[in-house]
Amino acid sequence: MQKNRAQFYALYLTRFASGFGFITLAALLPTYLNVLDPQSGIVVGLFVSGLTAAQSVAVIPLAWSGDRYDKRTVLLFSLVVSIVAYASFPLVESSWGFIAARALQGVAITGTGLITLALVGELSTADTRANHIGKANAARFAASILGTISATALYERYGFDVVFGVIVALLIPALVGVLLFVERDDTRIEGFPFADMALNRKLLTLTSFRAQYAVAVTMVRTWIVVYAGVEAAKGGLAYAPIAVGVVLIAEKFTNMLCQPFTGRLSDDYGRALFVFVGGGIYGLVALVVPSAPAIGQALSLPAAFPVLGALSPAFLPLVGLNALLGIADSFREPASMALFADEGVDGAGVASSFGVRELVWRPGSILAPILAGILMTGPGIQWVFYVGGIASISGVLTFFGVLSYSYGSEALTQW
Repeated sequence: MQKNRAQFYALYLTRFASGFGFITLAALLPTYLNVLDPQSGIVVGLFVSGLTAAQSVAVIPLAWSGDRYDKRTVLLFSLVVSIVAYASFPLVESSWGFIAARALQGVAITGTGLITLALVGELSTADTRANHIGKANAARFAASILGTISATALYERYGFDVVFGVIVALLIPALVGVLLFVERDDTRIEGFPFADMALNRKLLTLTSFRAQYAVAVTMVRTWIVVYAGVEAAKGGLAYAPIAVGVVLIAEKFTNMLCQPFTGRLSDDYGRALFVFVGGGIYGLVALVVPSAPAIGQALSLPAAFPVLGALSPAFLPLVGLNALLGIADSFREPASMALFADEGVDGAGVASSFGVRELVWRPGSILAPILAGILMTGPGIQWVFYVGGIASISGVLTFFGVLSYSYGSEALTQW
């Protein structure tokens, strides 16, 4: 029992270190744009899409390697790549150098995320799997909060070298922890399990929800921050960066607090039910986001706050709604991940199962920002949340329909 606990802690630390690196660099992306000053719009786009493209390319080979060989070795390789990637950023002197470093970061993030979750799922018993996955995700959200708060402050005071030194300093203990405490994985799956998992009936049922939910979450999670910070002429609330940070952290904080608890509940009462409820609530809350100003005025809420200064009556409702989005997603995420792990753990290929989960998310996460941009400059920014909310509700209704047709309506509480 003690040995197993040490393995989980090493994996949680890996999840934290990887998440801290990802969010810190995301927070510094505008700074890199200013420093490197790329003149081409295509190059600017590659600052973002270079990471996504590398992640997409890396999923299948890393998932295959995790199932075919020792997952611990693949995870150690991914951590070494992470250290090399983040150590290379202070040396970057051109836009193309930054894009190359981002691509290497994308491979590292994919490997650490995919294999860490596969090992957590494999080490867990069926009745504790969502709880352990929830704890791993909570570590990632804790890193996101800390990285969001510290990234800009560290850069402004010490520069890039110290920022990336801190990331490497977190990744090295994670590497040592995996090396010392995580046992070698003796599961060896011949052939190409990714193809089998892609056609798995249960995973196809989950995909009917996840493909649509990717659009919802990408639009809502990204644009609620845009809505808070963009100028009023573009439909936003024009809050200062510190206030936007509070709005952003609200969702991560509630998600972090709730996931271990909601994961445990989904272990006890049915994972599919929690996917359905979480996705449905997420969609309903998203539809309410554009009403934050009206809610604030109706309740006569304050328009100025200590430290934050003058904002508007919409501030508290927006923070509250984003916190509710975090709670809703905390119902969905560990339950969904556990369902993917359930299908792969029994010799079918748990890394490939998570690889399928990762790839299903990609189309929506790439297309949603484009759609959101069109909606924002066309009918208005409120339509980003309306379309995102509808996509989430449509996803859960499709999921329930496919689930009921294939397995019966009682599968909602039996899965």
